[in-house]
Amino acid sequence: MSMKTAVFCVAVGVGAIASGSVSARAIVDIDVAPPAPREEVVPPPRVGFVWASGFWNWDGHKHVWKAGHWEHERAGHHWVSDRWDQRDGHWHHEAGHWD
Repeated sequence: MSMKTAVFCVAVGVGAIASGSVSARAIVDIDVAPPAPREEVVPPPRVGFVWASGFWNWDGHKHVWKAGHWEHERAGHHWVSDRWDQRDGHWHHEAGHWD
């Protein structure tokens, strides 16, 4: 990463924190395919919450299952679940987020 890119990333991060709209959207590219998703029992709906399904997370060395959880609903937005896609021979993880 160039110094110019690093400075830009820091500036964007500081701006997001200052505006109160921090959204951690970590992106991971690795050569190791995630295992098949685990079957989860989805609890009954809760008013004001959206279920975020479990997924395989990469801890830097191996895939680790992260169980599903409730997210506070955000008016006018919908939850986009975590997902893995294969791109150019690598596995790309996009973290769950609100759209």
